[in-house]
Amino acid sequence: MTTQYWLVKQEPADYAWADFVRDGGTDWTGVRNFAARLHLRGMLAGDPVLFYHSGAEKSVVGLARVARTAFPDPTADEPGWVAVRLTPVRPLPEPVTLAAIKAEPSLREIALVRQSRLSVMPLPAAAFQRLLRLAGA
Repeated sequence: MTTQYWLVKQEPADYAWADFVRDGGTDWTGVRNFAARLHLRGMLAGDPVLFYHSGAEKSVVGLARVARTAFPDPTADEPGWVAVRLTPVRPLPEPVTLAAIKAEPSLREIALVRQSRLSVMPLPAAAFQRLLRLAGA
């Protein structure tokens, strides 16, 4: 299988990168958007994931990995919703702000810019690598 690249968004007041690192990983539960659910179902163990702080911060702050593929979301009240297990890899040397992302011509078409409400999204390999370079990683 080919490596796929992802970005997940989280409000840091609810669950920040520091919480994720402290916990050593988390089940990514509570996603209730149909497009995001499809993306969760597409994640494979080992896929790299960028962790984005939404809200006031609006920046990519860390690198994670998919540790477990889609399984039934225990927080869902109805069937069909899924979660994945994510584990932290490392913080990024420098956060990459949404403003910097929007200013980068090669990133203008990524879902983060085009579909800002989506909480789980795929990234093209080139965009993923460009975000890492912008972070100094």
